[in-house]
Amino acid sequence: MTRIGVLSDTHGFLDETIFDYFKDVDIIFHAGDIGSVTLTDKLKNFKPLKAVYGNIDGQEIRSEFPEHVIETIEGCKILMTHIAGSEGKYNHQVRALLEQEQPQLLICGHSHIAKVVHDKKFNVLYINSGAAGIHGFHKMRTILRFEIENGKPKNMELIELGLRGKIQA
Repeated sequence: MTRIGVLSDTHGFLDETIFDYFKDVDIIFHAGDIGSVTLTDKLKNFKPLKAVYGNIDGQEIRSEFPEHVIETIEGCKILMTHIAGSEGKYNHQVRALLEQEQPQLLICGHSHIAKVVHDKKFNVLYINSGAAGIHGFHKMRTILRFEIENGKPKNMELIELGLRGKIQA
C-alpha cells in the first residue's frame, strides 16, 4: 500500500498544517501553479515529491518540473498535469495522453475546484484537489490524500485547510 498526498494551486503559499496532514503519506503530488521553488524545496525535504508546472509558474520551476508526469504506483498508472479540462472535456493534449497511456488516475489542478469523479468515457478517475493556496477565487483551501493498494485507489479524503482568506493558527 502506498499513501499519496495531493495538492495544487499553492501560488507560493504553503500552509504548514499540510505537514501534519501529509505526515503519513509516502509521496506528495503537486499538480501545478506552485509559485516558488522554496515551496517545492520544503516539500522535497519532507517527503518524495512529484510535481508539474502550472500556467503561473516561471522558468525556474519549469526547468525543474515537467508539464506532465506519468507514474505507475502499485500497478496503478497515474497521469498528472496542471490544465486538463473537465472530465470528458479534456484539452487535445490531455485527451491524446489519456488515449495513449490509458491511466487509471488523472490528477490535475487549475480550476481551484475540488472534484473526484469517474470518467466512464476514458475509464479514468479524475482527481482535482482544489486549491491549497490563498490566491484565487475558491472559498475553501483543500488538499486530498488517498491510498493505492493492488492497483486501486481507496480511502480518498478531501481535507479542508480553512477559508482562502484566513490562515489557521
